[in-house]
Amino acid sequence: MAVATLQKLSSRISCNPSLSLYSRAIITRSSASSSTPSPSTSRKVSDRIVKLFAIDLDGKKREIVGLSGQTLLKALANNGLIDPASHRLEEIDACSAECEVNIAQEWLERLPPASYDEQYVLKRNSRNRVLNKHSRLGCQVVLTQELQGMIVALPEPKPWDIP
Repeated sequence: MAVATLQKLSSRISCNPSLSLYSRAIITRSSASSSTPSPSTSRKVSDRIVKLFAIDLDGKKREIVGLSGQTLLKALANNGLIDPASHRLEEIDACSAECEVNIAQEWLERLPPASYDEQYVLKRNSRNRVLNKHSRLGCQVVLTQELQGMIVALPEPKPWDIP
């Protein structure tokens, strides 16, 4: 039934010339995502909990909790380690230096390799200085149960990012 409704909505969108491309994209994306529940939302929350450790700017190791399917950035922001206003869109184009985290070597090897876009943003944020090989963007690391116990460190603010 949901598929038939989605097909009707899709045909109405494509036949309506008054809608902008932006509006069509939003309607299509929201209707597609609302019609089929994702596997991560159908499980109990307790089954999705991923416990991590973060080294804060004072050098203290803090346990943080995230959910599988959530980004590392979101988990850090929810636990008060990153200012949520520094990265509002959960998209790579909105990355600031606060999105960068350092991941312990044994965990870095368990992550998928950084995409070309992620590497570009990391290089841009480093301002052509030597890039730390442990650096990743928190918005690009998606938590999974396999990352339970992962250790991440928040880098010190860079001089050009301090107000």
